[in-house]
Amino acid sequence: MSESIEEVDEKIELKRMTIQISGQVQGVGFRYFIRKIAVGMPLAGFVRNDADGTVTVVAEASEAVLNAFLKSVSVGPAESDVEEVEVNWSMAFGGFEGFSVKLW
Repeated sequence: MSESIEEVDEKIELKRMTIQISGQVQGVGFRYFIRKIAVGMPLAGFVRNDADGTVTVVAEASEAVLNAFLKSVSVGPAESDVEEVEVNWSMAFGGFEGFSVKLW
């Protein structure tokens, strides 16, 4: 039995995940740790440090890819100490080319 294009598109619908990570997550290579994970996965988005000491990650991909990504980034590099991970889901908007590290 074959599937229509619409049925296949529904199965791989892209989503957006916005993650805010708090704890000892700045000054420990956290953004580059996340970028290293991201470039090995079929997703797009960015990571940035925020003025309040947290790190924000925005990523778009299939839900399965985003869940695997979340598991990896929730731990952080050895030098970090992740205290809290807040996740918000929304529709993907597109517009990202690859995955980048933003300074602020």
